[in-house]
Amino acid sequence: MQLFNCDVQSIFPHTFSANFVCFAVFDNFFVSLSGYMKERSSIAVIGLSVHTAPVEMREKLAVAEELWPRAISELTNLNHIEEAAVLSTCNRMEIYVVALSWNRGIREVVDWMSKKSGIPASELRDHLFMLRDSDATRHLFEVSAGLDSLVLGEGQILAQVKQVVRSGQNSGGLGKNIDRMFKDAITAGKRVRCETNISSGAVSVSSAAVELALMKLPKSECLSARMLLIGAGKMGKLVIKHLIAKGCKKVVVVNRSVERVDAIREEMKDIEIVYRPLTEMYEAAADADVVFTSTASETPLFTQEHAEALPPISDAMGGVRLFIDISVPRNVSACVSDVGHARVYNVDDLKEVVEANKEDRMRKAMEAQTIITQELKRFEAWRDSLETVPTIKKLRSYADRIRASELEKCLQKIGEDALTKKMKRSIEELSTGIVNKLLHGPLQHLRCDGSDSRTLDETLENMHALNRMFSLDTEKAIIEQKIKAKVEKAQN
Repeated sequence: MQLFNCDVQSIFPHTFSANFVCFAVFDNFFVSLSGYMKERSSIAVIGLSVHTAPVEMREKLAVAEELWPRAISELTNLNHIEEAAVLSTCNRMEIYVVALSWNRGIREVVDWMSKKSGIPASELRDHLFMLRDSDATRHLFEVSAGLDSLVLGEGQILAQVKQVVRSGQNSGGLGKNIDRMFKDAITAGKRVRCETNISSGAVSVSSAAVELALMKLPKSECLSARMLLIGAGKMGKLVIKHLIAKGCKKVVVVNRSVERVDAIREEMKDIEIVYRPLTEMYEAAADADVVFTSTASETPLFTQEHAEALPPISDAMGGVRLFIDISVPRNVSACVSDVGHARVYNVDDLKEVVEANKEDRMRKAMEAQTIITQELKRFEAWRDSLETVPTIKKLRSYADRIRASELEKCLQKIGEDALTKKMKRSIEELSTGIVNKLLHGPLQHLRCDGSDSRTLDETLENMHALNRMFSLDTEKAIIEQKIKAKVEKAQN
């Protein structure tokens, strides 16, 4: 068996016979070197969002924040995936990867998504978007800036992008490229919000939910409607904030623990907050005209049976109890709307609210693209400059081997007894100095900060020229190293 036209045993001399069975897992992975040399490792994003897939599909693919490290581990265990990150919110589920091979990597990720969700890959592909390299990076920067959100310019997504980085740092899951890309995306998101005011006057998912509820209530009764919030997390807290802004004076909050509700009550003095434990959720719903749900429950809290058991709403409130569900997975089953005195609205129903002030924010989004392009160039220059690092190391190692070999020959000819320690040290320093001076020029031409595209192009040309002149085989060595790491990870 050969790997890149070289003996596998030479790469794994100590584990070859005992672990040969491990290589069977990588039958599709061990191809000719030329097959991989044709393409550089690709950054890719594979995902779906509120723009491409209904909530019914998004909730099946949703990954809770505490499970992100596990998902990253599973993804990086795939044959052709080096690095990975998961961004899962109520409006999107996106997987960012660095893939050894674009086609093979994409296929593996789609298969992983299919297996996780139970949705056939053929059905998934109708709703997935797939972007590569600069397009993938630009997409993340736009997401972080709020340009791809259901509510253009909303701020919560930036906090969620930051959480991806924090989660990755805590678990050690993010690789060098993905980590830098997400950090640069955070910078882009901050700049867009500071320099364009795109978020001024923009609504969040939570505020859009409040707007939608008030739109559906009789205008004369809006402020007297009995409001119930289930879930006192970040989204729920924002719901209360926007209810206050609309003039509501009282809200009942159902939550697993009272501590979080007490903290919100302490912060928000302009509204009466009544706490009810989770065990009293249905009793609280019976006394509510509008029920906002925002929990991490994996199963619906309200089904058709639950809704039918609730008492009817007064005619003054329109005779219909409103369920505004901003959770993914959904907290309220769609069939609740089949009950005559109930209506369900989920995150996909917020579009009619956000269309109202979209035109003004679209103008600001055009300004934001200039900032996105600047940050994108910085990231791509950084990533391109990484290509020269292996060549620098290889060239230095090549020169040091020659120096050490020639130095040993010299010392043998002179004879050990003929030299003092000081003389030996002086000869060694001489040889090192000569090598350093000879390498100074070539190494200078392999270094660039990426700020000048012309210099970067020249640097990459120099890198390829040095690889040819000194037969460094850097690209081959990198691929072999990556595959060796993959095999060793599978063995462990």
